[in-house]
Amino acid sequence: MRAPDEDGAPALGRLVRKTLATALGALQNRGELLAIELQEEKSRFIQMLALGIGALFLAMMTMLLITGAVIFLIPEDYRIWGVAGFAVLYLAGTIWAVMSLRALLKRPPFGTTLAELKKDAELLEAFSE
Repeated sequence: MRAPDEDGAPALGRLVRKTLATALGALQNRGELLAIELQEEKSRFIQMLALGIGALFLAMMTMLLITGAVIFLIPEDYRIWGVAGFAVLYLAGTIWAVMSLRALLKRPPFGTTLAELKKDAELLEAFSE
């Protein structure tokens, strides 16, 4: 290793090694963060899927039993109106569920990784000026 120059500045080779080591450390850090977030997103997706399927099954069974009971209790002459009413009710529920699902999907995946990469880009941009 060379000693610092007369003015106290480190040698060019040492600066290059430190810069490369810092850059590689930052890349490793970002890669680990991406891997952790990918695992979290996978777990979140599986959990959402399982809960969604379970909720859908239970809701459909409940609605089937309630609908059948109510239609059975309606007099024969008005049963078609009861069926139409339930169809409108179920359509409104479907629209609400789709809108709720859209709201859940608006959260971008890998938000922390993207924020860190943006900060890194801003730092590199400020360093190059």
